[in-house]
Amino acid sequence: MVMKHDPASKRSTGPSAKFSEPVADYLEYLQRERGRSENTLRAYDVDLRNLGQFLNEHAGDPALKQISVQMLRDWLAYLHESAVSRTTLARRISAVKNFFAWALKNHLVENDPALRLAAPKKERRLPHILQPSQIDRLLSEHAGPTEENEAARQKGDGIDQDPKARAIQCRDRVIAELLYASGLRISELVALDLSDIDFERRTLRVLGKGNKERMVPFGKPAERVIIEWIRSYRRVVAAEQAGDALLVGVRGSRLNVRQAREVIASALRSLGDTSASGPHALRHTVATHLLDGGADLRAVQEFLGHASLATTQLYTHVSVDRLRQSYRQAHPRA
Repeated sequence: MVMKHDPASKRSTGPSAKFSEPVADYLEYLQRERGRSENTLRAYDVDLRNLGQFLNEHAGDPALKQISVQMLRDWLAYLHESAVSRTTLARRISAVKNFFAWALKNHLVENDPALRLAAPKKERRLPHILQPSQIDRLLSEHAGPTEENEAARQKGDGIDQDPKARAIQCRDRVIAELLYASGLRISELVALDLSDIDFERRTLRVLGKGNKERMVPFGKPAERVIIEWIRSYRRVVAAEQAGDALLVGVRGSRLNVRQAREVIASALRSLGDTSASGPHALRHTVATHLLDGGADLRAVQEFLGHASLATTQLYTHVSVDRLRQSYRQAHPRA
């Protein structure tokens, strides 16, 4: 739950209650009515606090209705002078524009001062992807050491003798297989329950961004490792507090995002020949491999749970194999 800022606890260098209280109401609206994730709420909070602090220090701490477009432009100039990246600048402008649109709708302001703010074009960096041979190695080799499997390993003479360490190793294979098989976000993966798996159809029921539900298929290799985990290993580490969670941490409760991210980061480091560094690399990779294989762009959009087709189209820029194949087939002098 998003907590409102306590006016008594504000510092003179931070946003005052004039600004922080409506921001807290806005964040609560985003959480309760729009279903925004904790990461999204945290980003909005940081960006709006930045504006509130600037207004407090440089604009005489105006009331919300007194904030003008010139004040916002002065804030943007201050950000430019602070060498803020274009990506951060665009995100902060978006947060402020959305906030004031909400404030206008709720009659907290008479005019929207952010309406005429223009965000810079975001830098579109091509995502790092893995080649099929690297994926084969990633999914066939044991992931590198993590805090969890090292702790479990130290309790026995070796991984072959330690049931908990073997269980964690199997769970880590489930994480890697499912991320590549289904293209899930890491938060979607750790939120999966046993009841979300349909083995007959080999599909997952996934709750994505904005509480939108979608069905995502997975293949036989992922099916085999999931069944092995559920039948033979999950009960070794799962405690009562795990509930129906598919993935369980070494302490017996549902695996969290940080732990799952470290599993994949460790596995990618162990490859030694890729700059891909986190679980989102597998999401980029499966999208690119699907497009390379001839999958329809809109089908990939639905598979990944993208709200906009433009997000999915990013992967067409990294689908080099598909481009080369089309070039060879269509160009008269290929």
